[in-house]
This record gives sequence, C-alpha cells and structure tokens, in this order.
Amino acid sequence: MSGNDIIVSLDIGTSKVRAIIGEVTGGSINIVGVGSADSEGIRKGAIVDIDQTVQSIKSAVDHSERMVGVTISEVFVGIAGNHIQLQSSHGVVAVSNEDREIGGEDIERVLQAAKVIALPPEREIIGIVPKQYIVDGLEGIHDPRGMIGVRLEVEAIVITGAKTAIHNLIRCVEKAELKVAGLILMPLAAGHLALSKDEKNLGTVLVDIGAGATTISIFENGTITSTATLPIGGEYVSNDITIGLRTQLETAEKIKLKYGCASIQDADPSTTFKVTRIGSNVEKEFSQADLASIVEPRMQEIFELIKAEVKRMKPGGELAGGYVLTGGAVSMPAVLSVAQSVLDTSVRIASPDFIGVREPAYASGVGVIAYVAKFLRTRSTVSVKTSTGRKATAANKPSLIERIKNLFSEFI
Repeated sequence: MSGNDIIVSLDIGTSKVRAIIGEVTGGSINIVGVGSADSEGIRKGAIVDIDQTVQSIKSAVDHSERMVGVTISEVFVGIAGNHIQLQSSHGVVAVSNEDREIGGEDIERVLQAAKVIALPPEREIIGIVPKQYIVDGLEGIHDPRGMIGVRLEVEAIVITGAKTAIHNLIRCVEKAELKVAGLILMPLAAGHLALSKDEKNLGTVLVDIGAGATTISIFENGTITSTATLPIGGEYVSNDITIGLRTQLETAEKIKLKYGCASIQDADPSTTFKVTRIGSNVEKEFSQADLASIVEPRMQEIFELIKAEVKRMKPGGELAGGYVLTGGAVSMPAVLSVAQSVLDTSVRIASPDFIGVREPAYASGVGVIAYVAKFLRTRSTVSVKTSTGRKATAANKPSLIERIKNLFSEFI
C-alpha cells in the first residue's frame, strides 16, 4: 500500500461518524476500509459536545484502521450545515508573463482577487469555486492555462462559513489526534460523485437526507450555485414511531431500519413484529402496514418541505435534471415512490459504486475521496503506517492553510 496514495475522509453526521479509507492507483479508486461509530455530541448536524464528538471520531477511525492494518494520521473532513453560504464574486488581473501566456500563477492571483469581499467578523472564507474564466472578453472558459491574453477574469462562488462552527469542527478532529488535511464542502463532494456532467449542466437538485439534517444543493452550468440545510431528517421518523408505538427511541430506530416502509401501499400487512411498550412489560404486535401509516405522512412532509425550499432557492425555475437523493434516510423501501409523487418530477437515488459502500449513506464520505483524488493537484498522500510500522508519506506536503485555501480552487 505504501506505493499508492491513501486518502481518508471523515464524515461527521448526526447519527454516524464514518471514516473511509480510499486507495488511489493510477487514477482509479478502491475503497479499502470503512469505519463507523454512533455519533455522540452531534445534534441536527451541529457539534454540541466536543468530548463526545472526539470519542465518536476516535471510534470510527480505530474501526477503519483495524480493517486495513494502518495507522491514520491525516483526514479530509467534510463540512456542511446551515451556516454555509455561497456568494458570487468577480476577480480581474493582468496576465503577468511577458509572452502573455496564462499560467497557474495567474489563475491563483485571479482567484485570490475574487476572494476580496466584505465579510462580517464572525465569518470566514472556506474556499472558492470558479464558474467560468474570461480571457480578454471571451467567456465560457473552464481552464485558461496555456491561452494567450492580457486580461484574465473569473466569475466564481465564494464559500463562507461561521468561524465558530469551522473551528469547533477542526478542534474535534485535532483532539482525536488527527491532522486536518483539508476541509471539503460536503454537497460539492457528493455532487461530484452522484451527479453526471449533463445533470450538473442542465440543472439538478441534490438532496442529502441524513438523520438530523437535510442538505439541499442546486447545481447548474457545471457547478454548485446554492445550498441550504433544513433541520429535518430520519430522526423525525424515529420520533414519530416512538410516539405512535409508545416505545423507546432506541427500539423505534431498530424497528425503522428492519421493518420500515415509506408507503402504506407498498407495505406488507402479513409482516409483523412485537414491541415492548413504555410503562408495560407486555408486548404488542404490529404489522409493517401499521408502521408505514406512521412513516408515510412524515416522509411526505419532509419532501414537501424540500420542495418548498427549492422553490425559495430557485423561484419560478424548473430544473431539467430533477432531483437526486442521497443520505441514510433514503435507504428505506418506497422512499423513491413517495418522493416522485410529492416532487412531481424525475427523482433517482444515488449510491457509490464501490464494494462495501453501495448505500446512499456513503455518498458524501466516498465523494470526498473522489473529489480530492481528482481535483487536489498537490496530491498529498495521507500519512499512514503499515502493519509492519513502515511509514508511507508523500514528500513536500503543502501546509494545512495552503491546502485549505487551494482545495476549492481546483474545482474547474
């Protein structure tokens, strides 16, 4: 393994913390290790207890380390949440080379120029995503390297976040004795994995429904244009089951995972299960159809809220690509049919096409690995130790600040 690039992603969610180890060989990716642990200290996608979150991170990383026989020291961390904002910006520079050939230095300078925006003191720039470059008035350029010109412009989207949320996230990872190799915007990574080039160009809504939060992102003209987070998710279904069946939340979660169905029409009345009710030792029998009568209204409500939010984000505009769903909550049977009936457009569920992670819940974590492998030009190998104790580390790593600054500028 020491001869290949090792990329480790960390997906800190409301219900699970996942550490995924990817091995990059000749441009192709293999997922060689997956570690998962129950999230403690996370509520609705936000960190509310540092120490509990650190323990969850450690557990997930230890799990993945044991699977592969390595010691992980650096991770790429996914970031999302309602504090993330996208802001359009424009940068202009003069081409510096005497022969007027545009190089990497010019691109870096124009991206830095686009980052010069007014920001409140409580916010900071996470990264920048170029939409298009303009060379001497010629628009629609995705990579101007090698072109001849005098004036280089960029139309870009600047990604900003709340300083508190960013620093708390980095703090948790560092307290778990890991280095942050870079921060990756989750919707950007998931979109790279889940959406085709045509879907990103035509206009598509990517919806990641997790346990405590739902992230909605709109992709148009090849890149992300807006994102929003709703404080709803699979936990709300579990809470409804708890009330409806009068049982404990832990029991409700297990029942949802084993017998849950999002549509009464698709549920099997002959499939039954017994539940111990709160305040009683007596078990009561329910059918899958009974459970679906609780689940379906909540799932319909979730998709109604998603539809309303998309209308707010994109008023009066139909997106030709429809909706693409990811996240753990969409794994439940019949979610697709409920989504199609409520959203009234084309809907599909996206899962990573790698052995061991072929579930919608892994789309963001695997997306981070795929994103870093393709767009991080300064391809720094994550420092690992093999089971024999030999280190496998890339030389001349850029500093953490440089990597975080440059990471999003590679999305061209």
